[in-house]
Amino acid sequence: LEYVSAEGTRERPIMVHRAIFGSIERFFGILIENSAGELPFWLAPTQLRLLPVTDAVVDYCKEVAAKATKMGLRVEVDRGSERLAKQIRNAEQGRIPVMAVVGVKEMEDRTLAVRSRKLGDLGSFAFEDLLDELKRCDDEAVEMTKMGEVAVKEEDPAASE
Repeated sequence: LEYVSAEGTRERPIMVHRAIFGSIERFFGILIENSAGELPFWLAPTQLRLLPVTDAVVDYCKEVAAKATKMGLRVEVDRGSERLAKQIRNAEQGRIPVMAVVGVKEMEDRTLAVRSRKLGDLGSFAFEDLLDELKRCDDEAVEMTKMGEVAVKEEDPAASE
């Protein structure tokens, strides 16, 4: 392949290819565009957001967040400066897959009132059981439709006899 230069000599062309984005960036761009930002639980940048109802439960939220982070989950604690309805709305608009509303009752019972972006209100669960289930979903790349299977373990009546 040759061309005639401005000086009249035959030159071999050099082509420079420039890709502003690499293939991984293009992949994520297409993924986010096609999913409208609603990434599956295992891929979401923030998997769980804790929504404290009062300042009195912020330390409990931080304790839960620390344990979840240690397990490898991506967790945020909301500042709690907004009304609860607005905190939930902001988390849903932020495409957070799982939210946990934390009030004084939840702190005393060591539970979390769980809400899923896709399934709505799921009820209260012991926070250790919930974190174990979230970790399983993360490890196995299971979509959060399985979240409803988390069950609070009840004592076996035969075991207490």
